[in-house]
Formats: sequence, C-alpha cells, structure tokens
Amino acid sequence: MNVIEVENLSKHFGKFKAVDDISFNVSRGEIFGFLGANGAGKTTAMRMLCGLSLPTLGEARVAGFDLYKDAEQIKRNIGYMSQRFSLYDDLSIRENIRFYGGIYGLTNKQIKAKTESMLHHLNLEEEANKMVKSLPLGWKQKLAFSVSLLHDPQIVFLDEPTGGVDPITRREFWTMIYEASDKGTTVFVTTHYMDEAEYCSRVSIMVDGKIDALGTPLELKEKFDSPNMGDVFLKLARKAKRGDN
Repeated sequence: MNVIEVENLSKHFGKFKAVDDISFNVSRGEIFGFLGANGAGKTTAMRMLCGLSLPTLGEARVAGFDLYKDAEQIKRNIGYMSQRFSLYDDLSIRENIRFYGGIYGLTNKQIKAKTESMLHHLNLEEEANKMVKSLPLGWKQKLAFSVSLLHDPQIVFLDEPTGGVDPITRREFWTMIYEASDKGTTVFVTTHYMDEAEYCSRVSIMVDGKIDALGTPLELKEKFDSPNMGDVFLKLARKAKRGDN
C-alpha cells in the first residue's frame, strides 16, 4: 500500500523551478532515501509533502490525504525531525515529551505511558529530569527521533538526522530507523552520508529539481556501474548546473 503518491509535482519561485515535475510512490514501512546535492530541490519537495508549502503544479497524497485540501490532516499524521535539533533545550527530557505529546493531541494517560516507555527504551530513566541542553548531540538526536514517533504517525520525515554525530551513534540511530520500519512506519530520509543510502529500501536522487535516478541501492549501483552509492551520487551530481535553493 502506498502512503505517499506524487504525480508531476512542481514548485516554482517566479521563473525558477525548485522542483520540476517529479513523480514517485512510497509504500508502507519503506525506508525511502531522498538524496540530492545542495540546490537539488529535495528540501523544497519535503516541505511540500509535509504540508508546509503548496505546490505550483501536480498532485500528491500523503498518508491518504490530498496535499492541497488536507494540509492540516497531513501534519497530524506525520512525524518530522529537522536537520537542526528540534526539541527545547531549556526544558527537561520529560517536559519535552509531555509538551510534544500535548501538541500531538495525546491524552494525559497516553503521554504518561509513552513517556515511561520511551525513557526505558532509550535508557534515560535516570536522566529524565535533566535539561535537554546537557545531553550530547547524539542523544539529543535519538530523543528527537523518538519524540517524532510519539503519536504513532504513518510516516516520519527525517531531514539529515545524523548530521554531525559520531559513527557509533549513527549506527544506533539507524537501528532505531529499522525498528520503526519493522513496525510499519514509513521513513522518508535525506542524508549527506552515502553509506547511509545503502541502508535504504529505495533511493531517489534529485538533480536540478528533477528525479534523475530511482531504485534500490543494488539496482542503482548496477545501472551506473558503480561500487557504492557514493560513486552513483557523484556521477549524477556532476551534471548539476545550479547552486543552492
């Protein structure tokens, strides 16, 4: 079952086509890598799919909801974690969980149960009342990811979630992604680490606003006669003609 359906989607800023006629589907429980160099249009596309920006042209459904008519429903049925840490440094771990539980519309009983479950899963019971700013970056990112799943969304969008963290923490983070996927949550992830692209079910690579390649890592490596996804990415990214957007 597809939980994201995109058909001829475009976003224009005047004459500039940030996203130019892209089409793809993502199925339930899939880990979908959405890659592209700076300026390729991937962040603009992700913002549209999260209901934060209206398309110029095209159609899309996210979690069963229309991108034009049901933006608020989309926001309630997805999780989102930005590349910049998205929790509140001046609140404790427990307070952050409680705050976002309220934002997501959970009952006090649900918030209490999910808080204890999350703290146990992350081995943070003894640190629950510490300010988030005191946590190492890797722990902050793992906590932010867990909070993005607090309301059991159908899809979670992760925008470069492992940027700046050490290799061990990156591996631990991807274990959490696999756990979410195994439970049926669709993970839509952007990353600059090409080894992480190897972990995805399928990968899309954008160049100058268009999807230039789409397939499993194995399919793309075979198609472009490349030993790894980093080499695939470089072969495509070299064709780019525009800068950041």
